[in-house]
Amino acid sequence: MISQFFVLSQRGDNIVFRDYRGDIQKGSAEIFFRKVKFWKEDGKEEAPPVFNLDGVNYIHVKVVGLLFVATTRNNLPPSLVLELLQRVARVIKDYLGVLNEDSLRKNFVLVYELLDEVIDFGYVQSTSTEVLKSYIFNEPIVVDAGRLPSLGPAALFMQGNKRMPGTAVTKSVVAHETGGTKREEIFVDVIEKISVTFSSSGYILTSEIDGTIQMKSYLSGNPEIRVALNDDLTIGRGGRSIYDYSGSSGSGAVILDDCNFHESVHLDSFDVDRTLSLVPPDGEFPVMNYRITQEFKPPFRINTLVEESEHFKAEVILKIRAEFPSSVTANTIVIEMPLPTYTTRVNFELEPGAVGQRTDFKESNKRLEWSLKKIVGESEHTLRVKLTFPQELHGNITKEAGPVSMTFTIPMYNPSGLQVKYLQIAKKTKTYNPYRWVRYVTQANSYVARI
Repeated sequence: MISQFFVLSQRGDNIVFRDYRGDIQKGSAEIFFRKVKFWKEDGKEEAPPVFNLDGVNYIHVKVVGLLFVATTRNNLPPSLVLELLQRVARVIKDYLGVLNEDSLRKNFVLVYELLDEVIDFGYVQSTSTEVLKSYIFNEPIVVDAGRLPSLGPAALFMQGNKRMPGTAVTKSVVAHETGGTKREEIFVDVIEKISVTFSSSGYILTSEIDGTIQMKSYLSGNPEIRVALNDDLTIGRGGRSIYDYSGSSGSGAVILDDCNFHESVHLDSFDVDRTLSLVPPDGEFPVMNYRITQEFKPPFRINTLVEESEHFKAEVILKIRAEFPSSVTANTIVIEMPLPTYTTRVNFELEPGAVGQRTDFKESNKRLEWSLKKIVGESEHTLRVKLTFPQELHGNITKEAGPVSMTFTIPMYNPSGLQVKYLQIAKKTKTYNPYRWVRYVTQANSYVARI
């Protein structure tokens, strides 16, 4: 069982706090934040999700900039508490529509009511949005979606200067529209997190996709729905290659290593026509999780060249090539590269006419950072970095620099080729308004290039 639960802002402000057992000293939230903010142990700059301090176990996750924390003196399975924190954050978001500091402060009465139903004396009762609706009576105060931070969840579906429909991101499952009516909608997202490792010569060493078909339902009456996937979807290795260069628009075979489904999904016809039938619960939930380890075309190619120009100087050339179609745009790209510990000065040289790019040298950990606001498909970007050292070099600089790591988000693109062909509602009424499209998102889980 857990002893305390609290939510902290990025500044360390205590937004939500609930003490369930009274066996931990006061001020634990402040103790936790100071420890995390100034973490310097084990040669790392960020605190691990689980650590012990003075006999108290602190377990935390970061969700959209907020710290969700649980404390306990018992030896609980960390994965259990981490999953609980993620589910609490998801339930709160289902009820508030928007999960940020402003929405928590405006709806603190509703949040505490949810916490009292989810956790009782430190023991978990239920984290189901649908089940909790029977016990929650407070109405949410809807926060204006326009006040979302620019890098929040709504920003995932920005294509250039146009915002794609994304009301599921900022909508409560219990709030009603003006006039007391409820909009009957259902949203489907295919989110894929990819892990790729390149060799120094640019060859792919490892590649993996962790995907989720995420659904958020606002349909009353619990109608049965059917979701159709690719006809040529295969589960289990069959020795075939899925090296499909057309991304989410391709029609090549999709081979999953393994997958699992939500408890509400029925697989009666899945083996026949790759169709899932389910009665969706209220709120957001994963319909299907899957994993792919067979080869696929990575969305970016990273080329790195390191040259020693003089005894006290060296030059690094970073080149990023977008391998996806020109109709797709990647957002919030960040490239990082550790430099030799004896580096004293770094000069950056961006390509002519570069817009929306920022460079920085982190002196504390000798790391360069290159940020790009967006990258259009089939484009290429280059950064030149000149390094200065205090003494003559001895040894190979390529062994002391790198590897290059990259993070990004690509809306409406998925390298696996898995598609939701259609979504049908068994007993459709005039009030139902399901969206006729599916949002695809690709994110970097671990994208690394060796030097």
